[in-house]
Amino acid sequence: MRNPLLCLFAACIAALAGCGKEKAATQVAAKVNSEEITVHQVNDILARNPNVTPELAPRVKREIVDRLIDQQLAKQRAIQKKLDRSPDILQAIEAAKSEILARAYLQEVAAAQERPTPDEVKKYYAEHPELFAQRRLYVLEEIALAQTNSITPALRERVAKASSMQEIAEWLKSRGVQYAVNRGARAAEQLPLEMLPKLQKMKDGEIELIEIGDRVTVVRVVATKAEPVDQANAAPRIQQFLFTRRSNDAIAKEMKRLKEHARIEYVGEFAAGAAAQAKPAAAAQTPKDGQAPDLSIEKAVRGFR
Repeated sequence: MRNPLLCLFAACIAALAGCGKEKAATQVAAKVNSEEITVHQVNDILARNPNVTPELAPRVKREIVDRLIDQQLAKQRAIQKKLDRSPDILQAIEAAKSEILARAYLQEVAAAQERPTPDEVKKYYAEHPELFAQRRLYVLEEIALAQTNSITPALRERVAKASSMQEIAEWLKSRGVQYAVNRGARAAEQLPLEMLPKLQKMKDGEIELIEIGDRVTVVRVVATKAEPVDQANAAPRIQQFLFTRRSNDAIAKEMKRLKEHARIEYVGEFAAGAAAQAKPAAAAQTPKDGQAPDLSIEKAVRGFR
């Protein structure tokens, strides 16, 4: 007769072993020949799509798995055909690796920056009433063109005397000047920051010439509507904007430091171009306070409403 305690012990061991196998299996979403697609891969892709609702998540996950299966099948076939040894493919893999590693380092630099304090957020809110306390919705008519010494002074005089945008457009057309016309409603955060102070002072129906960088825009304010944003609602977006600006500044400084301590030599046809670029590059400064590289105010404060 078999020992009951021994049988019970053996049953427990089997149950624990079964639980372990079940737990391990849950980490695999699918198997494609000898390779596995993990749940982590699926969740990672799902996390990059924040608009997926809980109700849609199961279906979206299945679609992700199906796409990963297709990808895995194609990859396996490419390896069978030795495409991974092709010089073009090896170069593309190395380029992707370089991009991933460079982005990882810059993200590390950005993440190390301190978060803006409540006082910094309050100060930014107070310094930009056009975006917050005095925020408006604008209906605008615009005529945009490239800034040139030959036409801008005359255009400025014409705008000062003009009674309609059509009059200005016909004047430009008669002189063979290329321009673009636009009309629409936009909130303050959707407009260039440099334009807002002038728009704030304009009355409905007024026409002004606004110069920003190498672009000239003739603007007519058709109508405006006050839609202020209080500090409590603005604070999270301002904090994110200030943090992103601080991170971008830190990245710019770090890249400048790395270049200063690296030996960089342009060769062949690129050597001549490097000499021409050296002077403007030396004159370029780290973004000043109030400016953020690759970051628009629209992105920073979008969603206040």
